Amino acid sequence: MDPSAAAPNGDVYQQSIKAHLKLRGKLSLSLKDDPDTKEKLSLFYTPGVAAVSRLIAEQPDKLNDYSWTNNLVAVVSDGSAVLGLGDIGPKAAMPVMEGKAMLFKHFADIDAVPIVLNAHSADQIVNAVKAIAPSFGAINLEDIAAPKCFEIEERLKDQLDIPVFHDDQHGTAVVVLAGLINAAKVVNKDLKRCRVVVVGAGAAGTAIIKLLNVYGVKQITALDSQGIIGPGRRGLSPEKRALLDLTRPVDHLGGLDRALDGADIFIGVSRPNLLNTEYIKLMNPRSIVFALANPQPEIEPDLAFRAGVAVLATGRSDYPNQVNNALAFPGIFRGALDNGVKRITDDHKLAAAGALAAMVKRPAAGRIIPSLFETSLVKTIAAVIK
Repeated sequence: MDPSAAAPNGDVYQQSIKAHLKLRGKLSLSLKDDPDTKEKLSLFYTPGVAAVSRLIAEQPDKLNDYSWTNNLVAVVSDGSAVLGLGDIGPKAAMPVMEGKAMLFKHFADIDAVPIVLNAHSADQIVNAVKAIAPSFGAINLEDIAAPKCFEIEERLKDQLDIPVFHDDQHGTAVVVLAGLINAAKVVNKDLKRCRVVVVGAGAAGTAIIKLLNVYGVKQITALDSQGIIGPGRRGLSPEKRALLDLTRPVDHLGGLDRALDGADIFIGVSRPNLLNTEYIKLMNPRSIVFALANPQPEIEPDLAFRAGVAVLATGRSDYPNQVNNALAFPGIFRGALDNGVKRITDDHKLAAAGALAAMVKRPAAGRIIPSLFETSLVKTIAAVIK
């Protein structure tokens, strides 16, 4: 595939290829001390290290005290749902996993190791992650396609005693909720009473719906490529049938026009140019649109504002209000590792979203989400993960 064909800015893609070739990988291992004397070599390796191994054998819960597992995350993918590229396989996923590890280190000073698996079924991936889990303090699942990502995460959460977090689901949901909390303030609406339309019922869309439901938003309509997910639909997967308990469709059947009629909020995790001005005009006044498809959103900002949208968010860094998972996951993992959290719960996600939203003291249409580069970001979120 020609990388320049995957996004509107081919220059960025060509520059990225050159930068990656120059670095030959974005990560390297650094030492906290050097085994540069006979005494140090005896301490850090043989014979001294035997005492540490014996101690951990007798007290396994001491592993974090005597190894880097206290600050180490595995970034695990099978390459089945990478960015907007789809199922490109584990080798092609490696640069993305390296990038994720880079963000862990830069923003939260967390050591992260990218691990791409030549494994394809839920059983294979679960077994592989369980086998390597003793080496890590937490597991970040990344770019694993739905619906198997749901099963993989739940099984690993049940079977491991370290945090397991599928960022494509929950990192997205946390940042979306934070943005919606502030967007609702801007348009002077009660978020819990808003009618919300979510287009896209994959990993991100499902997690958004679940977290909004936990927050207290009850009027949610979900759509996939076939239209409204309602009781009248046949052939729904088990995952989509489960959404029926969390949503309140405006009609059992219908398309986006039916769903948006009288809606307050549109959230798209679907495909470019799905939304047009006529659809937006069906929405209630002071509408909120989160057009999160990448690299092209469901609607371009100028068209959205021309149609009357009051607050717009996208997944892009060159527009205001970027919904970026990096706003959430470094702080969530920092807090989990520092505070001995074994399982990241809905309460943690709600707390993270609330903390993120509260960082914007005076929400405005062009600022409902804090900057990724605010120095207190990670510390603020980490403080509520306990």
